Amino acid sequence: MLDQYLNDSHRAYRETCLRFAEREIRPHAEKWEEAHEFPRELYTKAAEAGILGSHFPEEYGGSAGDIFHAIVAIEALMTGQSTGVVVGLDSLGIALPPILNLGDEEQKRRFIPPVLRGEKISALGITEPGAGSDVAGVSTRAVRDGDSYVLNGAKMFITSGVRADQVTVLARTDEHPHNGLTFFVVEKGMAGFSVGRALRKTGWWASDTAELVFEDVRVPIENRIGEEGSGFVGIMRNFQTERISLGVFGSCTADLALKECLRYVAERKAFGRPLQGFQVIRHKLANMATKVEATKALTYSVANRFNQGEYLVKEVSMAKNFAAEVAQQVCYDAVQIFGGMGYMRETFVERLARDARLLPIGGGTTEMMNEIIAKMLGLGN
Repeated sequence: MLDQYLNDSHRAYRETCLRFAEREIRPHAEKWEEAHEFPRELYTKAAEAGILGSHFPEEYGGSAGDIFHAIVAIEALMTGQSTGVVVGLDSLGIALPPILNLGDEEQKRRFIPPVLRGEKISALGITEPGAGSDVAGVSTRAVRDGDSYVLNGAKMFITSGVRADQVTVLARTDEHPHNGLTFFVVEKGMAGFSVGRALRKTGWWASDTAELVFEDVRVPIENRIGEEGSGFVGIMRNFQTERISLGVFGSCTADLALKECLRYVAERKAFGRPLQGFQVIRHKLANMATKVEATKALTYSVANRFNQGEYLVKEVSMAKNFAAEVAQQVCYDAVQIFGGMGYMRETFVERLARDARLLPIGGGTTEMMNEIIAKMLGLGN
């Protein structure tokens, strides 16, 4: 189904990512999951393999690809059997776009190429202890003081936050709920910037996740991205690509769980015959496969229209929600088919089921997405 949207460049890139997953991720996936991190050197290896930055401009070290390069990368790298690794490697995919879209030329050349070379790790700092899907509720404050800003506040659930060398932070520079938000790049080593704690999660274990603390952090004006008040527009652009990516993670998670089940029911026997010999199992798998195909069709179609420049806030929200729902349903059924083994940490479907639970939360909750959809259908108070 995906191939109808791909050209030779996409297919070659997919093969590169598949080889990387097989060689560099899958042999270590279980160990890295249990360690709750993967080696920092994997970023450098990924960069050397040409995997990082496929959809960034060539002048900053990217390959000038499109959204389907990002999609084939997610699907191929997920065959390494660790969502956390893929999410960690791709934190640049949400951290760098505000710089690319809002920053000046000096900032782009300063902050983007080292990350795409795998020399630095970047993270995006939006969510706070008291503000998640409601970006207008951000309270981390940046106050102008001469040729710098003083930042105070905290960020929560930040992917790659523990090891990040630079964090693209959204802070409040004015009281206006939307026009008062501005991006800054906060760099490791700035006085007052610290990792409050590393967070332990239900899933995505191999990706580090942090609470970040800013206590009178003095950030030079050269690290302000865009004009004051431009942050809200920047994050809204970010959300669309992030939500499409999460839709892909959902469809891919479901697809991997289905494939594990198809393999398992052909091998596992009960009452003297393979599990696939029971109608109840065959029909369950038929329903799972139908859901997987449906979410792939919706996600790829929305991505294709987005790639052509259409304004698709409603459709992106729908695709994200549907893929998250399907991932949870299919993974639940997969664990059920595996029985006791499906509840064991050594089983891939157990890991997928844990990983799937974040999808209705991350990048905007299901409830927030439904509010967006309803509003764009003309519904409301």
